[in-house]
Amino acid sequence: ITCVLGRNGVGKTSLMRSIVGHHRLTSGSVAFEGKALDRSAAYDRARSGIAFVPQGREIFPLLTVRENLESGFAPLKRADRNIPAHVFELFPVLKQMLGRRGGDLSGGQQQQLAIGRALVMRPKLLVLDEPTEGIQPSIIKDIGRAIRYLRDQAGIAVLLVEQYLDFCRELADEVNIMDRGLIVHTGPAEDLDRADVRKFLTV
Repeated sequence: ITCVLGRNGVGKTSLMRSIVGHHRLTSGSVAFEGKALDRSAAYDRARSGIAFVPQGREIFPLLTVRENLESGFAPLKRADRNIPAHVFELFPVLKQMLGRRGGDLSGGQQQQLAIGRALVMRPKLLVLDEPTEGIQPSIIKDIGRAIRYLRDQAGIAVLLVEQYLDFCRELADEVNIMDRGLIVHTGPAEDLDRADVRKFLTV
């Protein structure tokens, strides 16, 4: 689990969108499993095993929970087009609400739905952009448990943009801090000291 921290406006979301293919690179490069992805479209990156949960969730409010989950089938071969059992094990509320419209769910439930939809794609790398934003504490804990499961049991790497410092410290194996579009600190979460927090993260 790698966490990217930084104040608002330093480029965290732009970095994530560049990795998943939603923003065109102007410099640098993106590689995944030793393969350059600079010229690969977002769809091809998804097929290679990169799934993205954007800030704001971007679920389909008029589709049911089931239909939202099934929208993750797009990059999969026909034989793989089913909802993995661990989606409902991690987020039981989704199974209870399969027939409900996405727009009827609470913000926290919508975040669980967005993560569940990404997991339907069988990713090797899950990119999460501020998954705790506007979420009640009980669901933040559920999301934290899910992220740990993905790392420890499912073998899925997680790249996480977050404003909630304690959430990152509890989960991350590595923390990167961004400032003005650059990574200015990289290291284990436990090595993040007060000076770095004051310099790069406090308002």
